[in-house]
Amino acid sequence: MPQASPRGTYLVIAEALRAEIQERESIGALPSEAEMMRSHGVGRNTIRRALQALEADGVVESVPGIGWRPVRGGDRRSLAERLTDVIAEESLSVGDAYPSEAKLCERFGASRTAVRRVLAQMEGNGLLATVHGKGRTVRALPTPATRP
Repeated sequence: MPQASPRGTYLVIAEALRAEIQERESIGALPSEAEMMRSHGVGRNTIRRALQALEADGVVESVPGIGWRPVRGGDRRSLAERLTDVIAEESLSVGDAYPSEAKLCERFGASRTAVRRVLAQMEGNGLLATVHGKGRTVRALPTPATRP
């Protein structure tokens, strides 16, 4: 990477990978992490953060023995958009209980880490509140400004 990015290098790499996947629909598996490290001139942690960001958005998945590959078919919205849309889809109001992490992982086929990352983002945006021992509740309804 020729120069540091104010957005975070891993986000720049994630967007480049996203664009490559969209351009080449027939791509089977992504290059190895080592190949991506060489082509982008960054370390393994940066590549892994980029891949984890794409995994959280439902763009790629890790397959044991194969590596990372694009997710085909299904819902192309990011995990953040899908979790935010749960509020409207389930007709939740302010103060209502939000589904548990386990239910969200099962429903969207996402890792607990990816779901937790998005839930933390939703809490930061003021959409959800966590009550210790009781789970999450809806704090505000999504508006265009709070959507990912």
